[in-house]
Amino acid sequence: MMIIGTIKESKQGENRVAMSPDVVKNLVKAGFKCVIETGSGTLSNFSDDNYQQAGAEILNSNADVCQKSDVLLKVNAPNQDEINLLKEGSTLISFVYHLTNPELIEKLNAKKITVFSMDAIPRISRAQSMDALSSQANLAGYKAVMLGAHHSARIFPMLMTAAGTITPSKILIFGAGVAGLQAIGTAKRLGAVVEVTDIRPETKEQVESLGGKFISFDTGDVKIEGGYVKETSEDTLKKQREILGKHIAAADVVITTALIPGRKAPILVTEDMVKTMKLGSVIVDMAVEQGGNCEISEAGKVVVKHGVKIVGETNLPSLLSQNASESYAKNIYTFLIHLANNEGFKWEMEEEITKGTLICKDGEILKK
Repeated sequence: MMIIGTIKESKQGENRVAMSPDVVKNLVKAGFKCVIETGSGTLSNFSDDNYQQAGAEILNSNADVCQKSDVLLKVNAPNQDEINLLKEGSTLISFVYHLTNPELIEKLNAKKITVFSMDAIPRISRAQSMDALSSQANLAGYKAVMLGAHHSARIFPMLMTAAGTITPSKILIFGAGVAGLQAIGTAKRLGAVVEVTDIRPETKEQVESLGGKFISFDTGDVKIEGGYVKETSEDTLKKQREILGKHIAAADVVITTALIPGRKAPILVTEDMVKTMKLGSVIVDMAVEQGGNCEISEAGKVVVKHGVKIVGETNLPSLLSQNASESYAKNIYTFLIHLANNEGFKWEMEEEITKGTLICKDGEILKK
């Protein structure tokens, strides 16, 4: 019987957990044994009793869980102390971001840990239910709008009162991926006027179906891979900035969502552009952990620069920890069931999902 474990996340500000009680119940039903470090789900509103009732065994420390687990499920990649606790030859499934964390992969591989990365799930139709990046980005897009509304001194909808009419807020969203589309829908439901820019012209139809106004421009040579923008030229970014100047100056809230896997986030909003914005307007930089789409945002901080409030929250899904944990746990459960049964892994090495997510195995790094 394969033993699946989860420990309390150690990363500062992380409120999520990799297994929910519902997923524990499904794993136990499928013949797996589940062990959970005490208190792992507290910040996601899951008690130890919830886990026990679902069939899990509660252990007192992360060391106990790591030593007992054949497979450790996490949200974030383990730190050095956690790597030291992992059982040699065991399997880790978590967000790893192997392209930007080669030293981490070397350390895990040195201990012969098999590593599957949840951020490497291929964007194909049969892997949609495993796509944790999308499930978390969906929630992040919603939360970004709510933070923008919270920090703005203006309400989003038009309001007609005896004292006169309040005009709706203008929201400008950079990027119409999963996070951007959710942000559009949320801002529209709140009654804002929403404008959207994306260097992929094919997103125009999706934007307009949600009630957003698409800002078009010639994007030039943009490389798309696996549904993500892999590379874009500085000329394209410069052209985008020039066209968007007047839109940024008129916006009450700007939300930026642009990420390039394995690379620093592109600068979409320069300091000079911030200077043109209205006093009291807000920027929510969703890419701040990867360097930021706004030139002067600061990771983990809300700062005021040139009269503009810039929100640099690094972990938006964590602010919706219960929903985020439930979604992530379902993603990881579907992924695990695809890879293994209760007796072990299938090791279908040429199967697309396995091949795309398996980073290292048996002391060999497979993806660099």
